[in-house]
Amino acid sequence: MTDFIQQVVSSVLNGDQINRETFLRLAHEPDKEKLWNSADRIRHHFHGSRFSLCSIINARSGRCSEDCRFCAQSARYQSGIDEYDVIDLDKALAITADYDRYGVHRLSLVTGGRSAGYDLLDRLEKIYAKIRETTLFRLCGSMGMLTREKADHLTEMGVVRYHCNLETNRDFFPKVCTTHTWEEKVETLRLAREAGMSLCSGGIIGMGESMANRVDLALQLRELRVDSIPLNILTPIPGTPLGDLEPLDIEEVLTTIALFRFINPQVIIRLAGGRQQLGPDQYRCFMAGANGAMVGNYLTTSGSAIADDLRNFTAMGFSFA
Repeated sequence: MTDFIQQVVSSVLNGDQINRETFLRLAHEPDKEKLWNSADRIRHHFHGSRFSLCSIINARSGRCSEDCRFCAQSARYQSGIDEYDVIDLDKALAITADYDRYGVHRLSLVTGGRSAGYDLLDRLEKIYAKIRETTLFRLCGSMGMLTREKADHLTEMGVVRYHCNLETNRDFFPKVCTTHTWEEKVETLRLAREAGMSLCSGGIIGMGESMANRVDLALQLRELRVDSIPLNILTPIPGTPLGDLEPLDIEEVLTTIALFRFINPQVIIRLAGGRQQLGPDQYRCFMAGANGAMVGNYLTTSGSAIADDLRNFTAMGFSFA
C-alpha cells in the first residue's frame, strides 16, 4: 500500500497544487508523529534553518468599537486591560531598543480599533521615524481596515509589511465577529499589496472552530499569497465571550501547524500569541513545521522571555541571519 503521508509530501515538494479533500484526509491520519515530522521536512526543504523573529508594540490600546469575541480590547467587554490613545514615544523607543538588542527582524506598531484615523497615523509616523533612525527593523503595521490613501500613507512612512488577520475561515467568521466582515479584511490585504507592502495574515485557533475550518483558512491564505502566517492559540480572557473555553491540547496545535505547512510550504508560519500556555511543549511546534515566532509580549498578554526563546531556538538548530 502507498504511504499516503509520504505521497503528499512528494507532491508538495514537487510544487503540485493539492486539493482540499487530500488535506482533510491528512488531518485524520492516525500517525500524528509522522505527520508532524513530515511537515518539518517540508519546512527544512523550503527554508533550511532560517528562522524569522518579529515583535509588536501595542501602540493604541482598548476602546475598540468592534465585537471580536476573543479580544480584550473591545469596548463591549469588561476585561480590565490598560487603555490609552497612543503609546508614549520614550516608552516605545525603550521597547524597540530591547527588541533590537536581541536581533529581532521585524517590528509592528499595532492599534486597537476598526481603522486608524489620519490624526493617529500622524502621531505614529513620529514613532516610526525615530525607530528608523535608531534601529534596523523592517517596519510593519497592524491598524485595522485600510483605504487606498491610508495604505499609500503607510508605505510613505516606511512600513513594508501589513498585518491583518483573517482570524478564521470565511464560513466560521460570523461566529467570531459581526461588526465587520471577512471580506473587508481581504479587501484591506488587497489594498496593502497594491500599495507595495508584503502581507502578514493568519488567525486564531481554539475558538470553537473545526479542523476543517482551519484547513479552509490555510487554503484561503494560500489563495491570497500571503508572505507570513501568524498562528495564535486562543488565550481565554475573562470578560470576553470566549473567556470560558478550554485551551487546545498540544497534539491538536501540532497537527494544525503541520497542516498549515503542508498547505503553505513556502510561507513563514509564525507561532504568535498563546504559545506560552503550552509551557515547554511550545517548542515542539518548531519541529512540526513552524519557522517563525512573535517574541516578547503580545497585545494584552505576556509572552515568553526573549532570551529563553533564542536559547531554545538556537539549540534546535535554527539561525537568525
